[in-house]
Amino acid sequence: MFQPLKGLKVIDLSQVLAGPYATYQLALMGAEVIKIEKPGEGDWTRVLGPIPDMSARHMGLGYMTQNSDKKSVAINLKTPEGIDLMRGLIAGADIFVENFKPGVAERLGLGFDAVRETQDRIVYCSISAYGQTGPLRERPAYDHIIQGMCGIMKTTGAKGSGPTKVGAPYIDYATGMNAALGILAGLREVERLQKAVHIDVAMLDTALMMMASLATQHLSAGWHPGQNGNEAWSASPSSGAFETSDGMLMLAANNDTQFHLLCSALDRVDLSSDPLYGTAVARAENSGHLRRELEDIFLTRSAADWELILAEWKVPSARVRGLDEVLAEDHVRSRGIFSSMNIKGDRDREVFVPGLSFLANGKAQSPVKPPCELGADTKQMLTELNLDPEEFSELIKRGIIGV
Repeated sequence: MFQPLKGLKVIDLSQVLAGPYATYQLALMGAEVIKIEKPGEGDWTRVLGPIPDMSARHMGLGYMTQNSDKKSVAINLKTPEGIDLMRGLIAGADIFVENFKPGVAERLGLGFDAVRETQDRIVYCSISAYGQTGPLRERPAYDHIIQGMCGIMKTTGAKGSGPTKVGAPYIDYATGMNAALGILAGLREVERLQKAVHIDVAMLDTALMMMASLATQHLSAGWHPGQNGNEAWSASPSSGAFETSDGMLMLAANNDTQFHLLCSALDRVDLSSDPLYGTAVARAENSGHLRRELEDIFLTRSAADWELILAEWKVPSARVRGLDEVLAEDHVRSRGIFSSMNIKGDRDREVFVPGLSFLANGKAQSPVKPPCELGADTKQMLTELNLDPEEFSELIKRGIIGV
């Protein structure tokens, strides 16, 4: 198995999506991830998802998605005893991840300076909406709030349709991947300098980086992106969305080579040889005529037919699919980036969860064990701190820990 992080220990104080997805990536690469949760409640996503009995057991699909291969330790961080236990866990850790609002970790006694006093070679990663610095640092936010803030909504949707949110919490998951990247870089820096490093990851920063091409053009040339609907950013008349006899096809024939191949695939080499369309400049000048020609052609066959024909001619295209359709594709199944696991309960469930988003040595990396019940590893992890049985029982009674 691909286990480059085997032997590393992660203390994960994060909740919901971005932080847990970051630590999930680390767990899939072999790190021991100890997820710290509030006794009796746990991560808020434990109660989210479309299967009621799983949510009722605090094992909802919202939690399942990014918490396999982790340990769950329930500690009340609002008590001095809880913070003492945390220091014991931190002493043996290599990575510390939190996604509190800036300032909260410090007030708990778990800020960067406090943690590095306990472990002076730790990678400390803070994930927040707007970052640890700046005028907005203390504002809370979720994915859809950042979508409104970052500008993506005003570029999404058909012209004149009004701002439109992207249909998945993509900023949360991109922030998690960004945090994992920063943590991996931080590990190398700790090795190089032999001292702790603080990684500051912001959802807004991540969102803007994913819009880098638009931001660069605006900052450098004053260009303002508008709503482009389903059209390609290249503005080429032979790219973008085309209706077929039964659905929509996305097409990219931007350069001259692609356009000539497209014309051959459509059995319309006359378009390729027409001086009105012979170059990208000419096609742009005569875009209206060319676009109508192509629209009429694509209406003659199904989207699936055109996708196969264009693939044979190496012209980038894809039939617009629903999520159910793409997940059922042989290609997606062959890549193995989603895997199933059996979840025991009142009714056994087969749950599909993501693995790493890349293959290593030709193989997908999937989780080994499903997410834990809340506090399932509290006893084991605190026993390793030499907590005696009487003290352990007393902490349970007082609600400082949970099992």
